Formats: sequence, structure tokens, C-alpha cells
Amino acid sequence: MASSEATIINQKNRRTRRLPDFRNLGVALRTLLAVNFLGVLTVVVRSTHPDDLFEGLVLMSGRLELPLLLSLLILYLLQPVLKRMAFAKGVASTAIIVLACAMLSETLLAADAYQRIGAMAWAIVAGAAVLIYFDYRSLRLSPAESEARLLALTSRIRPHFFFNSLNAVLGVMRSDSRRAETALEELADMFRAVMKDHRELVTLGEELALCERYLDLERLRLGERLRVAWSIDGCPADALIPPLLLQPLVENAVYHGIEPSAEPGTVTIAGELRSGELRIEVANPISSGARHQAGNRMALDNIRERLMLFYDLEASLGIEKGPESYVIRIRLPYRRKSP
Repeated sequence: MASSEATIINQKNRRTRRLPDFRNLGVALRTLLAVNFLGVLTVVVRSTHPDDLFEGLVLMSGRLELPLLLSLLILYLLQPVLKRMAFAKGVASTAIIVLACAMLSETLLAADAYQRIGAMAWAIVAGAAVLIYFDYRSLRLSPAESEARLLALTSRIRPHFFFNSLNAVLGVMRSDSRRAETALEELADMFRAVMKDHRELVTLGEELALCERYLDLERLRLGERLRVAWSIDGCPADALIPPLLLQPLVENAVYHGIEPSAEPGTVTIAGELRSGELRIEVANPISSGARHQAGNRMALDNIRERLMLFYDLEASLGIEKGPESYVIRIRLPYRRKSP
């Protein structure tokens, strides 16, 4: 589950019991699925004949969806308050909200006292089941497991990154030793950035600076063939993103879109902040000699999995392949670095 202010993945998954983040899309979808599954299961258990099943499902749906959606809406609005509560107090507050929504729904349906008591009891049981599920899920996704997965994913990026960067420096060492010395200093700065503890989110400004250093090194090999178009004025530099999110995409754009071609090509890096979401894209021309999908699959799967670790379902990565360009689009929630 993605915490709204989390900057360290082990903090996000630390085994301090707490309520789920009701503003997280994954939490909302899982809650909807779990409660509706319990509703279907209840109808199946209570039905005495197959012919009663369809009618029971319709009636259950009519009585279930309103309090369910209303509860989720109120929990969404009160998430900042619930987040500050102790676990026991948060559970009690959630139970009160669920009971109130069930009571309101039954009142609107003009239910009698027996029906109201039954609906409220069912709501409490369903709510408890959902909270137990999320508590178990938090336990299963332990800090050690999440951190190990994240560090393993990051370690896959480093060898390829180091190899390409060293090749760029070696390519210019004989022809321009002074420039090679400067490049080695830049490379040392990049290595320090890449070798940091990558459980912690970094600012967009830091990630873009890493991309700029990498592109400077690649220009040593590719010269005027490599052109870069930046369009990131709409992105706040203090936005927090997973480390090594953009650099591997830029590296792939150069490797598959620029290097195989003898003609100059442009790598485009664009971004904007829209509706509380950070949207970033990296685009490159398609070269007839590049094996795009095979070459990009590992890096893209890597980034997708890291986005899932940090943001659950709130972030996504999409691909658009046209006749002349290959575009990767990333969408993730906007989080600011604390002052």
C-alpha cells in the first residue's frame, strides 16, 4: 500500500499496525471486490434453490452498493485524520463510519428494525474481514521481502549502466585525454548516485540531473547524432519519484533509437503535473536496425515492478509504438519533498 507521504519503502511497510490508506486506488478496488464477494457468498449460502439465486443477488446488490460506496467516500475524505490515529482508535472510527452508512442506507430503504440490525451486523462482519485482509497483507509484504525485491531490481540496472558509461569514456580517452578526465569525474559522480540506498525516493530534479550527466557521456561516443529535447517546465523539481526511474529509459532510448542509426535522432524527455499526478514520457525515433521490444522488455518490467512496490495501483507505465517513434509514458501520484 502506498503511503501518501512515505519516502522510504521500509517505512511504508514497517510492521507498525495501521489502517490501510483509503486514498489508494488499490485499496479502494480491493475493498470493492472483497465486500461484493462476501455479498455474493452470503446470497449463495442463504439460497435454498437455484432459482432464488438471481433474485437474491439483485436484492443484495441494491442494499450493498450504496453503503459501500458511501463508506469508501467518507473514509477517503477522512484519511488524513485516520492516518494520525492509533490503530485501535482508527479501527473503532472505521467501524462507526461503516455502521452509520449501513443505518442510513437501511433508513432510506424504509427497512424495519430487524432488517436494520441484520444489515448493521453484516456490515461490521464485512468491514472486519476487509481490515483483517489488509492487516494480513501488510504482514505478508514484510519490510525484508519488499526491500530485498527493490534492491534486487536496482542491482539489475547497475551493470548495464556501468558498462555503457565506461565505454563512452574509453571511446574518447585516446583522442581527447582532457575531456576524458572530465568525463571520468562526471562518471564518478554518477556512480555515487547509482550506488546509493535506493529504498529512498529521490527528487525529480536529482533524477533529471543524473540523466543529463549520462547524456553528456553518451555525446562523447555519438556526437551530433544524439539530440535531446527537454520539455519539463511543468514538472516541479521537488516531486518525489523512485530512484533510477528515468535514467534506464533514457539509456534505452539512446541505445535502441540513436545508436543503431547513422542519422541524427532526438530523444524527447517531457513531463507535466496534471490533476495531482506527475506524467512523464520518454520518446525516441525507431531505427530499423533496433530490436526494440526485446531490448526494452527487461527494463520496463523492472520499472513496473518498482512502481508497484512504491505506489501499488496508483502508478502506471504505458507504451505507444508508432511508425516512427517509441514513447514510454509514466503516471504516478505527486508527492513533494518535505521542507
